[in-house]
Amino acid sequence: MKPVTRTARWRGGFVAAALPCGLMLVAAAARPAVAAGCAFEPQGEGRVAAVIDSRTFRLQDGREVRLAGIEPVVAEKANRTSALAAIVAGREVTLRGEDDTPDRYGRQPAFVFLDDSATMMVQGLLLAQGEALVSATVTDKNCAKVLIAEENAARDAKRGTWADPAALKNAESPGDILAGIGRFAVVEGKVLSVRQAGATTYLNFGRSWTQDFAVTISRRATAGLEAAGIIVKSLENQRIRVRGWVEARGGPRIEVLRAEQIELLGEN
Repeated sequence: MKPVTRTARWRGGFVAAALPCGLMLVAAAARPAVAAGCAFEPQGEGRVAAVIDSRTFRLQDGREVRLAGIEPVVAEKANRTSALAAIVAGREVTLRGEDDTPDRYGRQPAFVFLDDSATMMVQGLLLAQGEALVSATVTDKNCAKVLIAEENAARDAKRGTWADPAALKNAESPGDILAGIGRFAVVEGKVLSVRQAGATTYLNFGRSWTQDFAVTISRRATAGLEAAGIIVKSLENQRIRVRGWVEARGGPRIEVLRAEQIELLGEN
């Protein structure tokens, strides 16, 4: 891999680097913990030739790479592709992942690191800027933990999409959630009741199952959550943050398949 000149030093636990051509203006430095949590096996390297969308780019050798572990934010008036382009355009990157099998569109999913850096992970940079959301498909708990920490830090600082209070959906406003049907969302609220119907458990955030927001958990997923330390029945009266794809089944619904989709925020 062709070396890229840069200098780096520690500042309060962050890596600060002299990056090429304007990148310093838009890219916050990723925490080393993010890279450590997502330190999967190397799956190749190359130079970025073009950015296709907000989480996909093409390498000079023709491979298309899809950023694993994140979802794009929804913003009708913003060009979110520019955030990724500012970070990776023309750069040498290293791909890491649990599996390099292409998706059905021929894209290689990967956790992507700039140049030969062990800490500058593209997903972490986008999350730190508030330009992405942590996906519901991250199966490695350590990786999910550190990615969510980056997302939460951006939310607390109101960076990027989090500058808009409506970016975090309120479980008490089912209409706002339902307006995003078919989209990925992060919803926060208090679980009023936990009920089981057949093989499905419902976390209800309102009194009306036909109108209010609810989380659905299959029997198989319930076993997985409890193996990870989340006792589903104990979520009643707890505040949680949940992420996933919004569906309409009467009221708005998000299906939880794995523990990494739920963050426990405490009682009341």
